[in-house]
Amino acid sequence: MSYLCAANQEITSVKIKEIIAALERIAPLPLQESYDNAGLQCGLTETEASGALLCLDVTEAVLQEAVDLGCNLVVSHHPLLFHGVKQVSDTTLVERCLRMAIQNDICLYAAHTNLDNAEDGVNYKIAEKLGLIDVQPLSPSGILGYLPEGEDSLAFLQRVKQAFHVEALQHNQLLERPVQSVAICGGAGDFMLQAAIEAEADAFLTGEMHYHTWFGHEQEIQIAVLGHYESEQFTREIFRSVIEQAAPLLPVYDTTVCTNPILTLV
Repeated sequence: MSYLCAANQEITSVKIKEIIAALERIAPLPLQESYDNAGLQCGLTETEASGALLCLDVTEAVLQEAVDLGCNLVVSHHPLLFHGVKQVSDTTLVERCLRMAIQNDICLYAAHTNLDNAEDGVNYKIAEKLGLIDVQPLSPSGILGYLPEGEDSLAFLQRVKQAFHVEALQHNQLLERPVQSVAICGGAGDFMLQAAIEAEADAFLTGEMHYHTWFGHEQEIQIAVLGHYESEQFTREIFRSVIEQAAPLLPVYDTTVCTNPILTLV
């Protein structure tokens, strides 16, 4: 398979392994946490890519969309194969998706905590959406950035709600001082709360937190919780940027399937 550019010059097609290499240059696999299973999930990487579908989660509906679009590569944030698989039948969602991908010669690749921990990764994308400046790493795997000017806590929460298009934003008691420094950890990030407090951040933004972690921080730090899916929804923009640079003529699509399993009744 080959492409023609505007000047009718033939462009050699790209192999899936070349796209994976580009993704791993910005999110090397050694950056992933020990519990994770980022990287190739299934498929043959020597195959020429026909198109890439970008998503957060692999589901049967996403795979059907890839088939309909003629894409033989699905790039997700969350790995389909997170825990061990002892059989491949149709008992679970993971098994059905794995069978469907193999039957349709679809390669599955995931960039998860390696992308969370990467420079200019998931947390940096969140900071970008909030308009933060002077962004810097915050150990162990978050970041700290600053609003150009301090703003009251309600205005900050409204900024978050609008930027991420969330129907409901969880937060603790409104902070009675201006918010300017913001610590960020996308996904399940309550393990970063203490580091945010020690860094004297005015606010901490994450995707989800355990109930008891909320207690005892009134007027210490403004906590805002988006929802896991909502905090990582713009990860696809990172994938798109990398793939379009590596293979400018390859069809690249964002999934139209909302894979968020948590619904909100308003």
